[in-house]
Amino acid sequence: MLECDAVLFDLDGVLVESGPVIERMWRGWAARRGLDPDEVMALTPGRRAPDVVRLAAPELDAVKEADDLEEHQVADPHLLREIPGARALTGALPVGAWAVVTSGSRFVATTRLRAVGVTEPPVLVTADDVVHGKPSPEGYLSAAEALGVPAGRCVVVEDAPSGVRAGLAAGMRVIGVEGGGVGDGVEFVVADLTSLSVTVVSGGGGGLRISRTATR
Repeated sequence: MLECDAVLFDLDGVLVESGPVIERMWRGWAARRGLDPDEVMALTPGRRAPDVVRLAAPELDAVKEADDLEEHQVADPHLLREIPGARALTGALPVGAWAVVTSGSRFVATTRLRAVGVTEPPVLVTADDVVHGKPSPEGYLSAAEALGVPAGRCVVVEDAPSGVRAGLAAGMRVIGVEGGGVGDGVEFVVADLTSLSVTVVSGGGGGLRISRTATR
């Protein structure tokens, strides 16, 4: 059990299963640019599109390439799926006690949330809102500040190593979700969000308790 005042969720792989859309987009881009698709795919987990471009093809204009990919980011919405338990868990959290911190743009993030029926939280930190993407802690620290919650009282839910490193660098505890190979430093790993339950603490200082209902 973890006690906290706010939960900060990554988006892709944590709330939304967008893997098929992301893979199609990046493999297509790699092929058009004469790059190895497997090498490009290995760079993508948890990173903003411009950062992936900078690593894969530093000679290209990263911002322009990312802008050109925007329409591909929201293509094929029928391929998007809710990560099991995402709507139930976020719906059980009080407004102001959770946020989403994603490496995607605001347009992509809101489109994907709507597609799977997860309510957009009041605090949504996207690639458009930060100077440095994950593994920088900037996004998670910005979300904590917007919620008015100390970083040490936040729990991050992540599926990618860069996101885990960002949460830890922000001084937060991190729960891992299987799929991206979260690496070291997480409190525990769950298969999906059906393996987590949240209790709102009444009386005293309030807060949240997050429990594992099933783990591996």
